[in-house]
Amino acid sequence: MLAQAANREPPAEPAGGQTPVTAALVRGLVRAQLALALRMALVVVVGLGGLPLLFVVAPDVGQAKVVGVTLPWLLLGAAAFPFLVVVGLAYVRLAERNEQDFAAVVARERDR
Repeated sequence: MLAQAANREPPAEPAGGQTPVTAALVRGLVRAQLALALRMALVVVVGLGGLPLLFVVAPDVGQAKVVGVTLPWLLLGAAAFPFLVVVGLAYVRLAERNEQDFAAVVARERDR
């Protein structure tokens, strides 16, 4: 039974109606989305991960007080959340743009 399954020829059209061109386009979309996610993760790591390094390198900055609260507590405790929201919104907007570009290319390919 397994030998029969192995000897079968692949279907003329891949499952889901994907042609080799659309399969390549999907791979491109996945790569673009992955690259975007990695770039945004790098922004978060540098933005938030760099703050403790800044406070070690420049101790005066770590000792500064703003409205009675030390700057590290203010930045890491309060400013981090709006920063993450902005990065998340930017990611969603850019990911949707990638998907719209993908849909436009697929539509053009289908119209050929």
